[in-house]
Amino acid sequence: MCELLGMSANVPTDICFSFSGFLHRGGGTGPHRDGWGIAFFEEGGYREFRDPHPSVDSPIARLICDYPIKSNVVISHIRQANVGGVRLANTHPFTREMWGRPWCYAHNGQLSDWQELPLGVYTPDGNTDSEHAFCWLMGELRQVFPTPPAAPEALWEKLHDLCEQLRGLGVFNLLLSDGVYLYSYCSTKLAHITRRAPFGEAELSDAEITVNFIEHTTQHDIVSVIATEPLTQNEAWHRMGPGELLVWREGEIHARYCP
Repeated sequence: MCELLGMSANVPTDICFSFSGFLHRGGGTGPHRDGWGIAFFEEGGYREFRDPHPSVDSPIARLICDYPIKSNVVISHIRQANVGGVRLANTHPFTREMWGRPWCYAHNGQLSDWQELPLGVYTPDGNTDSEHAFCWLMGELRQVFPTPPAAPEALWEKLHDLCEQLRGLGVFNLLLSDGVYLYSYCSTKLAHITRRAPFGEAELSDAEITVNFIEHTTQHDIVSVIATEPLTQNEAWHRMGPGELLVWREGEIHARYCP
């Protein structure tokens, strides 16, 4: 299956360290050779890079490592194709507009009977179960909330309900963001770590790279990383439980929903 990587931070932060390890799983230390992508929410804008080739060999992926894009929210994905061919249209993350903002989504897993999910205003560009489920999910949210809800908790509860429905069709691990909140939903595998002062050293599991975060941060920085599998070998990661939805903002967990 695929793997996910996400970041939520309270200050614009680059993801070069985590991404340097993550990209090696795309055809190097892992079998996910069928494309990769990464999206950045930055102040006043959104940008993404997608490539249907293995990330371990990708010049674009190396550019991301060498070009420290500062962002508060990042979503990345490496693909091992199950449904849909290896092509750009089937490469995550996927993006759709709602309420005048881009919503970015990446999925790890495989669903059954996904073609039966009814679509409305959103339709897929490719032919994967992942993108179809995204279009369905966004359509359901937009139908219930044609405008942003006054209380965001109502949206969070509905999102958890929709994710639970998709989990009933198979494996559905999700990262989703509107640039303000980052949502992580676990069906089978997701882990997270929050780094804050006092910062220390971290060693990647998939590459011989070590960083001392105290050299790159201030005492006020809070940075959380979410990944399918822990990316470092000397830190304590926390695994999410099946059916658990976490709502992140500025590096902190704002809400938690469980079955």
